[in-house]
Amino acid sequence: MPITKPFIAGRRFSSTIGAGTGTGATFAIAATAFTADTGVAATAFPASPAYYNLYINAMLQTADTSTVTTTTITIPGEDVLASQAYGTDRCCKCGTQGGVSGDKNIYA
Repeated sequence: MPITKPFIAGRRFSSTIGAGTGTGATFAIAATAFTADTGVAATAFPASPAYYNLYINAMLQTADTSTVTTTTITIPGEDVLASQAYGTDRCCKCGTQGGVSGDKNIYA
């Protein structure tokens, strides 16, 4: 029988892709680059979340898209995800060719 946590507190964090570092498999965004839903800078992600949802441009991502620790969210191949989200290799808002642009939002 699985152990169920008796209380799950919802926490939301937001950032932009522009806050990330690295490319391809090493692309990551530090927890300190996120803003908590209280409006203050985050210091860390929860240590043992029951689950987390990752949205890129308001699109819920599958579980194999990212990994999260208390200090970082790693999103291997973010540039591929961005082009899949737009259905093209151009960012629909800024026209940036492929890669990472600063106007893509991350909600974790």
